[in-house]
Amino acid sequence: MAETGSPIRLAIVDDHRMLLGALSEWLRAAASDIELVAAVPSWSELLAHTEFPVDVVLLDLDLRDNIPISLKLSTLKSAGVQTMLMSTYSEPAVVREALGAGALGYLVKSEPVENIIEAIRAARDGESYLTPELEDALADDGAVPKLSAQERRVMALYGAGQPVKAVAFQLGISEETAKSYLKRIREKYRAAGFDVGTKVALRKRAILDGILLQSD
Repeated sequence: MAETGSPIRLAIVDDHRMLLGALSEWLRAAASDIELVAAVPSWSELLAHTEFPVDVVLLDLDLRDNIPISLKLSTLKSAGVQTMLMSTYSEPAVVREALGAGALGYLVKSEPVENIIEAIRAARDGESYLTPELEDALADDGAVPKLSAQERRVMALYGAGQPVKAVAFQLGISEETAKSYLKRIREKYRAAGFDVGTKVALRKRAILDGILLQSD
């Protein structure tokens, strides 16, 4: 990961050469904190590039190479690279699958360059990024994981700011049991394409899914 203050070393992989060229020019002109070190049309060229591994990869989801996206994401993750996916379409099921496979975010190629820059900066910091339009589409899609009544109670209390120990005490369960409930909740959301790895993300999801009522 790039140190704070140093340029974000970026690679773009997209087999549409015209878009690859245009995006490269836009980024060079619009973001002095991003150093574009590779712009290649194929997955194999990324891995063989002398500058690889980089900090962040903007990866075209639609590369015609028959390599599963999950394999690409796991390869990049093991190299310490953060991945932001790009595509020409934004079906909620596709977005959810990509996030579930380990991508930090998802961009539609028609996004303004400002959004792309924002996503790259978020990825460098290990933060997820979705445009408000995509977040709304995912929320409206209704694919919320099914939680048991006890899992919902744990998620509500923990999302409201209670430490695990307090959650366990209030529900009359051991701290280890409370932790195992939280682990299961996170796994269910991850499988549905939602990253609730942090307490803030879990709280936001609990509010969106009606498990936790947002206080005024």
